[in-house]
Amino acid sequence: MNCITLSGKLVERKALRYTPAGVAVSEGWLQHSSSQIESGVERLVEVEIAVVALGENARWLQAAPLGGAVKLTGFLAAKSRNSKAPVLHVNTLEFLEGNENGSILQEEG
Repeated sequence: MNCITLSGKLVERKALRYTPAGVAVSEGWLQHSSSQIESGVERLVEVEIAVVALGENARWLQAAPLGGAVKLTGFLAAKSRNSKAPVLHVNTLEFLEGNENGSILQEEG
């Protein structure tokens, strides 16, 4: 199974672009920070991960303010054939603050 849910702040976002087939693509970086228990010991976990959203989710990711808190659900895939760096592909986007607080947007299909 390859399913991940991660909350954090959107810290970087590229300009909206379109594939040759006309599908909207939004790419950026999510910064996550939390306390986790590992082997009975609490530790601070901090990570930044590349994110990509397609279609309607790309438009919503573009609308999210930089520094705004979001919860993203999707799957991990390698960035490319040549780079095995993980990228979170967004299927669901939830705004955790602002006017859209609580709005959940899901990929259709």
